[in-house]
Amino acid sequence: MKTESAKKRLIRRVRKQRLKYITILPSLVTILNGICGFAAIVVTSRGQFALAGYMVLLAMIADMLDGRLARMSQNTSSFGGQLDSLCDVISFGVAPAFLMLKVLESNLNMEWLGFSDESFVQRFIWVTAAAYISSAAIRLARFNVENEEDTSAHMSFIGLPTPAAAGVIISLIIFHQKHQDILSVLSVMIIFTLPFLALGLAILMVSRIRYPHVLNQYLREKKPFADFIKVLLLLAFIIWNLQAALVAIFCVFAASSFVKWLYYRMPFLRSHTKWHARTHSDEPDSIKSL
Repeated sequence: MKTESAKKRLIRRVRKQRLKYITILPSLVTILNGICGFAAIVVTSRGQFALAGYMVLLAMIADMLDGRLARMSQNTSSFGGQLDSLCDVISFGVAPAFLMLKVLESNLNMEWLGFSDESFVQRFIWVTAAAYISSAAIRLARFNVENEEDTSAHMSFIGLPTPAAAGVIISLIIFHQKHQDILSVLSVMIIFTLPFLALGLAILMVSRIRYPHVLNQYLREKKPFADFIKVLLLLAFIIWNLQAALVAIFCVFAASSFVKWLYYRMPFLRSHTKWHARTHSDEPDSIKSL
């Protein structure tokens, strides 16, 4: 009798937790994010590497819009957060890793590397892709556990966000596919550094380095007029050369917080900077003006 009553209580508790209502539009945009990631995997398998990179970029746009739509309609929910993370695993975890794997398989020449055993290099590439996917999944699961509904808590991220990590990989691949015939030396360097870069991005994703939320910190509130000019120059750069602009934006963002973290943990650099500032503060005004 006790076991039957316990089962009934458990069934009633499950029924109370059953999901009844969801927000349609943000959820559809989130699903679009996952579909774009799946499309990137499909076109990668067909050898259309640049198109796959652009599909991941579309997934990033959908990822930015779904949260914004949910907050504008004041309908943020745990369901939306979980669905967003599941789609992010596809678009910013599996898709970039699979794209990198296929690009390396089709472009790496083992004779250049001097390896007679191709299986060693192939295993290393596979391990880097697996490490990237695992770190992306861990990063998203940790975000779900530590996430707070308050908007003020979303001014920064702990660890490199998965869209930014995916952006570094796909921007380099798009640049490589666009300029591989013109910039042959640079294209070869990109191919050789991709596996090591994926490992570095995997470490940054699971690290505790704090990265800024670009939209919330720099685009929501009033900013100095000089920042507006900088945004215009950035847009001009994007229009002039989209591929190079994508590489610059994602790589600078991924490296910026890591460089700051490294700077504050190296006493030599801090003491040198303080000495340099103190030395210049003692100089005459005429020298400072130079």
